[in-house]
Amino acid sequence: MTHTTPVVLDDLAEPRFPAEVQPIRDMMAAMAPDCPLDADVLHAKARAETGLDDFGPDDYRDRLDVYLAALHEIPTLHPAGVVNFHAQILQWLKNRLLLTDLLTRHPEIHDIELVAPVVIAGLPRTGTTHLHNLLAAGPTFRTLPYWESNEPFPLPSEVGVEPDPRRLRMDAAVEVMNAVMPHFALMHEMTTDHVHEEIQLLANDFSSMLFETLGHVPRWRDYYLSHDQTPHYENLATQLKALQFLRGGRRWLLKSPQHLEQLPVLNRVFPDVVVIVTHREPVPVVLSMLAMLTYSARMHCSPVPVDEIAACWIDRLELMLAALMRDRDSIPADRSIDVRFDDFMADELGTAARIYDLAGETMTGETRAAIAEYLAGHQRGRLGRVATSAEMFGLDPDELQRRFAPYADRFLN
Repeated sequence: MTHTTPVVLDDLAEPRFPAEVQPIRDMMAAMAPDCPLDADVLHAKARAETGLDDFGPDDYRDRLDVYLAALHEIPTLHPAGVVNFHAQILQWLKNRLLLTDLLTRHPEIHDIELVAPVVIAGLPRTGTTHLHNLLAAGPTFRTLPYWESNEPFPLPSEVGVEPDPRRLRMDAAVEVMNAVMPHFALMHEMTTDHVHEEIQLLANDFSSMLFETLGHVPRWRDYYLSHDQTPHYENLATQLKALQFLRGGRRWLLKSPQHLEQLPVLNRVFPDVVVIVTHREPVPVVLSMLAMLTYSARMHCSPVPVDEIAACWIDRLELMLAALMRDRDSIPADRSIDVRFDDFMADELGTAARIYDLAGETMTGETRAAIAEYLAGHQRGRLGRVATSAEMFGLDPDELQRRFAPYADRFLN
């Protein structure tokens, strides 16, 4: 069934929450005094909850300090938001402890050779998630389910426990997220087992574009943009090796918008990487992304500075796409392909076949059947859609068209 009437988000600036989630928000507000955005407290909790004390190379501490300072600068940060950020940062610190411990006990992880990954790079709403899940449906690629992206390395006390406590914790987190943001799934469906982005792994080294999407943090954005991301992609490669060691896999299928402005870094860290760049008419894509960012901002702040967030992200996306245009040819044609959204929607299986061929992989009958089964259960628009307009964000549609015209001329016209 396809829903035809779009949902109108009329509470972006002043969020309204379902009555049934108010007890959850009250409970989180009560927890806030014990969940400060303080580096010393966070480190102490991470040590206590893991029984470990080696966080690995300590260069991440400067990055964490910048991020914490940026969070403190959010003027309308509410107590539930403080608890959300505290929990996320605590998990990233625990992930560092657990990875360092795993590498100490199994140094042979460093000797694992990664097969050149297949990487999807594109803005949200350009078909990246659909393509990611479609290609992941078969047995060819190793992918990262949402629960594993959040807790990639098990606690020592939970190794071998079934059902995996990490999955159960993600079940609970997804349930809360869906309750607090009932319309978010229309923009980006999130389930415990859906294929997720490795941008979450980059957060474990405290250098990730993810931070910009979780909150309006200009201080962090400027810091991030001023630093070479090569060391953090190298850390990502180490984490991918560790995940293969723990749960197997032959070749990774990765996906993130962040990669659009990091193509030279990808090429340097993952020699022979295969890159699929997705494209769609930029203005509706940008408006849809702004709806997602300003709607999810209710998780941490109220009121939400909708126009300010939108204006900053227009600049940010223009910068990203300029980097893509500058660096697109750094990935040679025999290892990359540009996929237009309309072409993809017109021939989904054919697009998958082209990518398999580019990657040197064989599309078996089993793979075709798995992709067909995925497509049968994931028709476009089955969950509905959200209405968007430039006016929602205090923007001029003609100005938007002008600003993104160079990108459209290069890749769509």
